[in-house]
Amino acid sequence: MKNEFKVAIIGAGIVGSSIAYHLAKFGESDVVVFEKGYISSGSTGRCAGGIRQQWSSPNNVLLAMRSVKLFEKMSEETGVDIEYKQGGYLVLSYDENEAKQFEENVKMQRTLGLNVELLSPQQVKRRFEYVNVNGVLLATFCQTDGHANPHLANFAYARSARKLGVTILTHTAVLGIEVGTSWFILHTDRGKFKAKIVVNAAGDYSGQVAAMVGLNLPVESYRHQILVTEPVKNFVDPMLISFSGNFYVRQTKHGQFIMGQGDKDERAGLNYNVTFKFEKDLALKMCRLLPFMRKLRIVRHWSGHYNMSPDAQPILGESLQLTNFYYAVGFSGHGFMLAPAVGEALAEKILFGRTKHVDISSLNVDRFEKLTVKEMNVV
Repeated sequence: MKNEFKVAIIGAGIVGSSIAYHLAKFGESDVVVFEKGYISSGSTGRCAGGIRQQWSSPNNVLLAMRSVKLFEKMSEETGVDIEYKQGGYLVLSYDENEAKQFEENVKMQRTLGLNVELLSPQQVKRRFEYVNVNGVLLATFCQTDGHANPHLANFAYARSARKLGVTILTHTAVLGIEVGTSWFILHTDRGKFKAKIVVNAAGDYSGQVAAMVGLNLPVESYRHQILVTEPVKNFVDPMLISFSGNFYVRQTKHGQFIMGQGDKDERAGLNYNVTFKFEKDLALKMCRLLPFMRKLRIVRHWSGHYNMSPDAQPILGESLQLTNFYYAVGFSGHGFMLAPAVGEALAEKILFGRTKHVDISSLNVDRFEKLTVKEMNVV
């Protein structure tokens, strides 16, 4: 088996797979991807699959808008139906200060070219009659937001990358990395591999991977739980989300409702356990928001992780301390929806030294040496 490559990517979630695919698409297929589990076994396969462009930070808006352009053609480009639907995102505010911020956010989003609406509670009720608007002060809606099946999207990129010549080694854990003058030596449980360039796309484990080369990335992983109901006939098009209300919910192509909420008391660390308290609290919340849910049964409940950065924006680019070591980490729960644009941008940066579609220079890790503005639109 070949053991020398130009580029080695650690992590075959949708971010790592997108980087690999775009490298090969741009002409560089001398790429190996290491995945300690199976494709989509980490945060990608545990997320809700939302694709949102409504953010409080311009960087996230621009990345998300570019990702939507790529999601729109992904099924045709890869030959995989990723169950992509632009049913919109309905963002509900229950807080006066947040509602004021939403108005400012919409102004910023519109200047960047996003078609987004401000809705009163009455307008929400007229358009989405199944939503209980009690307590809602303001809402925003963007029709080109939507959702897709994260497993299928991950496999679409991974399989397409393989067809273009990329090597993907699943069930292969990277145990350590030696830094040479012109090569990295990656020690895995399947032997040693050499690469001129290494990309850290390890998600929940990105901090540990960075430490292998002596770098300290300011990321921490936090558990987030999700549950899904039995399926019913499709009738809810948008994904509903609230930051002040602390929830998100959408209906899948096959009729189930998938939903989650954050936990302010969650501690950093990897924890895949689930709790009955989460089920009870979220079920009560959802039955108030969407009264028809009182008749639905919960069928599954699992947990994944948000790999958080200090400002809840991704950390992207090349290390300033270590040449040819790149990272795409710290997505703070939004790696799936940003992955197409991030994969394209990292591939452009690696191969051409600059990005063509989205400028990611302000998202490098050195930004934390200065004052940063935190992304507020996070559940």
